[in-house]
Amino acid sequence: MNIVLLGIVAYILVQLLIGMLVSRHISSEDDYLLAGRRLGLKLGTFTVFATWFGAETCIGAAGSIYQSGLSGGSADPFGYAACLLLMGLFFAVPLWRRKLTTLADLFRIRYSPKVERLAVLMLAPTSIMWAAAQIRAFGQVISASSDFEVEIAITIAATVVIIYTVYGGLFADVITDLIQGIALIVGLAVLFYAVTKANGGLAESFGAIEPSRLRLFGGGEKPLLEVIETWAIPITGSLFAQELCARILASRSHHVARASCLAGGGLYLLAGSIPVFIGLLGVHLLPELENPEQILPRLAQEHLSTFAYVLFAGALISAILSTVDSALLAASALVSHNLVIPLAGNVSESGKVRIARTGVLIFGIVAYVLALYAEGVYALVEEASAFGGAPIFVVILLGLFTRIGQAKSAAAALVVGMTVWLIGSYALELATPYLASLAASLIAYLSVAVWENRTLNTAAEAST
Repeated sequence: MNIVLLGIVAYILVQLLIGMLVSRHISSEDDYLLAGRRLGLKLGTFTVFATWFGAETCIGAAGSIYQSGLSGGSADPFGYAACLLLMGLFFAVPLWRRKLTTLADLFRIRYSPKVERLAVLMLAPTSIMWAAAQIRAFGQVISASSDFEVEIAITIAATVVIIYTVYGGLFADVITDLIQGIALIVGLAVLFYAVTKANGGLAESFGAIEPSRLRLFGGGEKPLLEVIETWAIPITGSLFAQELCARILASRSHHVARASCLAGGGLYLLAGSIPVFIGLLGVHLLPELENPEQILPRLAQEHLSTFAYVLFAGALISAILSTVDSALLAASALVSHNLVIPLAGNVSESGKVRIARTGVLIFGIVAYVLALYAEGVYALVEEASAFGGAPIFVVILLGLFTRIGQAKSAAAALVVGMTVWLIGSYALELATPYLASLAASLIAYLSVAVWENRTLNTAAEAST
């Protein structure tokens, strides 16, 4: 085993140890899923940042920008940073005040248990796909640091991540997010310094970037609707993700919930500018790279000392562990809390924790299979954001801020929106299936809401 891989293994073991030690204080479902609802601003900020700043930013976005220029980062970091800032500005406080355990609770309280269950079936797969993206990226890091094939590396990565997550719970995740967030920022800063120094300095590095690669919106190459689609998916499709909502619900006050999202979003954009810069400069430093997703690991191997590379690899692993932990926990929380436990009836707090941990194990295995057969990290992330994102966004938006619509309106929006997205994406191969799903969801919701209102008025008139 080479010294770099040994350093990575040591780093992983430290993370596992921290997770296991903190997990000893878990005694209830709230402890496991929401860290006892006691997060302050510091922990809240770093857990929002570290959870969202995953492999897709370090590995996927850098590779996409390497291929397509700045427009390749429309989803990450720019779209997802906007998502976090919007959550802090408009949605964090209303969600926190609902005192939910999972996001799916909102569907039950505002609409009905049937709508709640339908929402879980659309929210949980998104988290599993997020986890798969992180596991695949973890495999890329191990593969780039050793002689392992990518498939074997992904298998090792999945095993480590599943064990880490089963033990942890949200509070362990949050504690390690603080450590991981700091490690990530330091690791990226070290790589940024090394790459710019090797290229003659900051001014020379910026000068080497071709102006044509700095078009954020593609320079008119794409039709307007396709550009809007590209930005709408990460912003509205990920706005109401269980991973993010769990951090809001775990905050000790609504002020902390809002400030954590805003500060985390700002930190996300700042740290995300480093993979953006390296992706833009990468075609100059490593032209015709066969696998663009390995641009960061390859540059790190080339320009960093052994110690610095171990630090950088630890930073990447930090990003991956913090995100995949949250994604698997989110999927398990939705299924265990909103589907399994209601069906099981009277379950003790320790029993609820066991059910949630079993869910993490099962969904970890599913994410591993997805990671093996996916086309790439960025493709997985885009699919995760688009899957069910449009109807979920419409139903929560109208449910939080209006009295329009009841259970049938919500169910219609979820079913119609999901159906339109599936048909548009896979049968018709539309250029903008997400926007079509968004429009269909809104029309379905409002149309059924009008019918519901007329039905209620007719019933009221008949009774008088």
